Amino acid sequence: MIKSIQQFQSEGVKKLENIFVDYSTDMKKIAEMVQGVTKSVVDLGLSMIAEEWESYDEMLRRNKHIRRGWQIVKRDQTSLVTSLGEVTYHKTLFYHPKEKTYAYLLDKVMQLDPHTRLTEDAVAQMLNEAVDSSYRKGGERVSISETQVSKETVMNKIHSLEFPKIKPLQEKKQVKYLYIDADEDHVSLQYLDKKGDIKKPRSNTIMPRLVYVYEGITNDNGRNELIGKAHFGGIYEGSAEITRLWGEVYEYIENSYDIEYLEKIYINGDGAAWIKSGQKLIHKAKFVLDRFHMHKYIIGATSHLLDSVEDARREIYKAIYGEKKWLAEKTFEKILNVTEKGSKQKTVMAAREYILGNWSGIMQWVRDKNKEVECSAEGHISHILADRMSSRPLGWSKTGADKMSRLRIYKSNKADILELVRYQKQEFAQAVGCEEVIYNSNQMFQMERANRKRLGNLADIPVYSIPYTQIKKIAALKNHIWGL
Repeated sequence: MIKSIQQFQSEGVKKLENIFVDYSTDMKKIAEMVQGVTKSVVDLGLSMIAEEWESYDEMLRRNKHIRRGWQIVKRDQTSLVTSLGEVTYHKTLFYHPKEKTYAYLLDKVMQLDPHTRLTEDAVAQMLNEAVDSSYRKGGERVSISETQVSKETVMNKIHSLEFPKIKPLQEKKQVKYLYIDADEDHVSLQYLDKKGDIKKPRSNTIMPRLVYVYEGITNDNGRNELIGKAHFGGIYEGSAEITRLWGEVYEYIENSYDIEYLEKIYINGDGAAWIKSGQKLIHKAKFVLDRFHMHKYIIGATSHLLDSVEDARREIYKAIYGEKKWLAEKTFEKILNVTEKGSKQKTVMAAREYILGNWSGIMQWVRDKNKEVECSAEGHISHILADRMSSRPLGWSKTGADKMSRLRIYKSNKADILELVRYQKQEFAQAVGCEEVIYNSNQMFQMERANRKRLGNLADIPVYSIPYTQIKKIAALKNHIWGL
């Protein structure tokens, strides 16, 4: 790192001076000035990173007591894509005769798997872009420089993601009511596991589920906002998977809220069987039919009645708010009697089945008169899932649809993408008892002399390496290498 800074002082600063001199001759060329400065700074950063990694590799080469038993084989040039750009550096291949094992010890210290091409920050930047736009753009914007990766690389990274459970609240809260909204998106499938495996007649739609828990609604900023919102979801197919989804939701509720203090949980939705099943799987939960869908079916059942449309709708709403199911049944029968056979009659019959089949869910909000029992699932589906997955003519694989929906949900929870990238790796254990290495003054002077010999003329430039920094590096290497 120090050598890179010193070289920048002797060479890079002159380049910057030339950039500003050129700008002074034509001050309209702001872009050229900014681009020139950016490139110089990025090049310096890449050089510093490469030198830092090589300094650790050099310590491994020189200090046999650190790499006990490991023998030098050869030194190779390699590169890693970072969010800054591509870093090209050298690392040493070692061999352990007793273990009969080859290894790049620097990779082990840096916790890099074989054939790793991207650093964690680059993967995080790539995912941040791909989750909002496309695999292609994620690959193009993996770094702030011109370095890119293929859209297949982005896809493979997303397909391999594993997601942690959502973190519960730090302290359990006491609230009387909780609200759960649930819905699903309809996403087009291009294939299931590999291209061509969907045959005609085909079912090429899959439904990512979305469930979110919140404590109520506030209007402090002039628009409705949900309090304490937490999202869950992904591809959950079949009763066992649906049970698992509701289990994840209830586990979060149990760990975040005082269940004894809680009086009721409202589950809002469109009446789909998987949504209704939540009231059986979540303690103190009651299903409430989404009023948007109720109104939609009522309008559909009456829109063809011309002059009597208002009377018919008024009669249905009278039955609902009067809690008279028999009156709703009678009203739908009257509508059917004046409706011609065909598609219109089928629409009326579907509306009748929907309203009467979800009668208990309608009565729940009619009787409780809880003004906060509102469902905003349609808007959430549009914003969280459909905006990326179904609003445009895209084709997904089953795995891709599942991982992307989970990634969108993960981000909607305001979770850190870099933490998600790091979640994919296991903790790297350090050797016990190797926390600190102490060196005497003679060793420190030896290191300083070695530094000056390595830097040559550059050692006279006022920035130079402090031996104590190297001591800390050696201590860190011992901690990691001895833990292998």
